[in-house]
Amino acid sequence: MPLRQHARLTIAFLAVAAIAAATLWAAAAESFEIVGASGTRLEARAVATFDEPWAMTFLPDGNLLVTTKPGRLFLVSQDGGKQEIAGLWDVAYGGQGGLGDVVLHPDFAENGLVYISSIESHDGGATRGAIVNRARLERGAEGPRLTAVERVWTQEPKVSGKGHFSHRIAFGPDGLLYITSGERQKMTPAQDFDNALGKIVRLRDDGSLPADNPWQDQGELARSFWSIGHRNLLGIAFDAEGRLWAHEMGPRHGDELNLIVRGGNYGWPLVSNGDHYSGEEIPDHDTRPDFVAPKAFWVPAVSPAGLAIYNGDLFREWRGNALIGGLSSEALIRVELDGDSAREVERFEWGKRIREVEQGPAGALWLLEDKDDGRLLKLTPKG
Repeated sequence: MPLRQHARLTIAFLAVAAIAAATLWAAAAESFEIVGASGTRLEARAVATFDEPWAMTFLPDGNLLVTTKPGRLFLVSQDGGKQEIAGLWDVAYGGQGGLGDVVLHPDFAENGLVYISSIESHDGGATRGAIVNRARLERGAEGPRLTAVERVWTQEPKVSGKGHFSHRIAFGPDGLLYITSGERQKMTPAQDFDNALGKIVRLRDDGSLPADNPWQDQGELARSFWSIGHRNLLGIAFDAEGRLWAHEMGPRHGDELNLIVRGGNYGWPLVSNGDHYSGEEIPDHDTRPDFVAPKAFWVPAVSPAGLAIYNGDLFREWRGNALIGGLSSEALIRVELDGDSAREVERFEWGKRIREVEQGPAGALWLLEDKDDGRLLKLTPKG
């Protein structure tokens, strides 16, 4: 065989081999095993990637809605197909802010309404605040689109800075809308009734005020509050008994998981099981029994983000457990809930920041990794 022809064949063979190797590597990289601290083995399958994914929710047909912080909303199939949804409004992106949470109306199958949080600014970014809009999700020949956009809630007041918006949202078994409103790194507003910072807000689905919210005599704004004294709440969920749980990031350590009660004051910034970043000490919760203490807390910090309370059959032994994503801890954290008590029982780590946790329609766990090229992962029991 002539040398030149042999060289061409060798190059072609190497090219085919390289493609085959890349294909095999991609297939191998698609799934991987995660082993928990107690030896529980999970299989994780990478379904899709996104630029700074932030939240997700499942539609009745098994597809997902996924938000990304820079301001894009996607319709995603369980095999990773993605369509961007048109009709989204502009968001103020930067720092901890941008496009946020997404949940379905309890009657979504009939009305097609989705609720989406985001950050806005009307002065070029000098001040910012969270909002919640609702819109109708329509899926036509030209692709999915949001229509009939309406404002449901505005975080008041807008203030400087790009942190602690919180803006997680959930519908309760009472059919009402619960919204976490961070204290925007300003601390003291969490105890004040003349602003909506450091609060959990409770509204009807159209944004109007329920008559049975706890503070009816502290001014018009306070009539929307369900609880006060919070810092930065990035996870909120109801358990099977209808109890509301929320976690929040502490200052320097002292992250919390709280059982939220009507009219509860959770103490920030007067108490915390962590200290200020300057090293200045903060009195612990047990020094002030007049404040509601956390059911579990973490020192050192785990930086909780995303919260699901499991009720499926795939992980039957986890039913009733809280599953929390960890940012700085780069972990999925399993917390056993027993009545009104809570304790961490297992942690899964694979070196990635976890932004969001959801239970899928077949009982699998779905996670969003944080930052650029954040993966959408489907977790199932190994073996």
